[in-house]
Amino acid sequence: MSNRNAAAPRRVAVIGGGPAGLFAAERLRAAGLDVDLYEAKGSPGRKFLIAGKGGLNLTHSDPRPLFDSRYREQADAVGQWLDGFDAQALRDWAAGFGVETYVGSSGRVFPVDRKAAPLLRGWVRRLKEQGVRLHANHRWTGWTENGALCFSTEDGPVEVQADATVLALGGGSWPQLGSDGAWVAPLQARGVDIAPLQSANCGFDVDWTPFFAQRNAGAPLKSVVAHWIDLQGQPHSLQGECVASEYGIEGSLVYALAADLRETLNRDGHATLWLDLVPGRDEARLLADLSRPRKGRSFGEHLRRQAGLDAVKTALVFEILGKDAGNDLSAVVATLKRLPLRLLRPRPMAEVISTAGGVRLQALDDGLMVRALPGVFCAGEMLDWEAPTGGYLLTACYASGLRAAEGAIAWLAKR
Repeated sequence: MSNRNAAAPRRVAVIGGGPAGLFAAERLRAAGLDVDLYEAKGSPGRKFLIAGKGGLNLTHSDPRPLFDSRYREQADAVGQWLDGFDAQALRDWAAGFGVETYVGSSGRVFPVDRKAAPLLRGWVRRLKEQGVRLHANHRWTGWTENGALCFSTEDGPVEVQADATVLALGGGSWPQLGSDGAWVAPLQARGVDIAPLQSANCGFDVDWTPFFAQRNAGAPLKSVVAHWIDLQGQPHSLQGECVASEYGIEGSLVYALAADLRETLNRDGHATLWLDLVPGRDEARLLADLSRPRKGRSFGEHLRRQAGLDAVKTALVFEILGKDAGNDLSAVVATLKRLPLRLLRPRPMAEVISTAGGVRLQALDDGLMVRALPGVFCAGEMLDWEAPTGGYLLTACYASGLRAAEGAIAWLAKR
């Protein structure tokens, strides 16, 4: 820690320019502290901008405690963060920049203009006006023996002393935007307990035949019901949409249940996802429909006419049952209602939306200070929690950034 004159303003280093770090810097500066924000890339908020390309899903309209339940095993802990800054608070905060929001048909909350750039520009501008010093192209690499923060910059290594530090370094996804998980090694070297980073909100590999992959990569699977079994052996189902990709399966429906599928893969080495391709029809009706005369038509065309299947769903039936599928209508009907997909592995962390794992919450106090490193606080996706897409990820990043900032303020006040 710094040995500067106690009468001087306390200096806090915030490392990481994503939403958690920016929001922590905002709160710290409002408390009258000197704040330096360090960002590894040339400008802050790059992943925030990428998320905004899809319309910037800020948060979700789920009421609490349903909202809290989206954080699975960490629902109670994240719920405490949300007590200080919840979905409505995030919408109110955005409105302070003139960014009004609305609730979409799925319950997700978006800016009216569905753009991230205006909000980010206004936010960074206001932070600078408030006195936050932004240091771009500063990649944090750890600490010196005397506790100084070490940065790699374009002009060589830099050492910085701070009275407190907030780490908001992201997870391990989208490394080209700065979230590369490189912070794991220096923290582990200091005795910090870290759960291994893993893919979350991800697609999964399926061993498609080359014929299927070449013809159907990128085809949407609409109005299907996914069935799966969790680690406790409990069955679940969820309706939605996904995509058949060149490597396997992805999309919003798959992301929503990715955590259960990943954990099953971790335990068993494989997992099965079943798809109901025709959720509006029961087996008896399907069998009756498919038993009608084909009148010389191919079985694929018969599936389209009698079961309402599109090209990719038809191709899936043949992928599972083979080219002679039409010879056994009972097997076809069973497959249409519960088509099995054997999942091989999650997609690599570098390409997924977010990651699970990170600094274990048990390694932190209630103010998100690292117990092994007094004066060092952690926030955002580098913590060991996960949530599906839908605004839950972003909301928890904001809430944890505020929690860490308030933890640092309280800790400094006692010193």
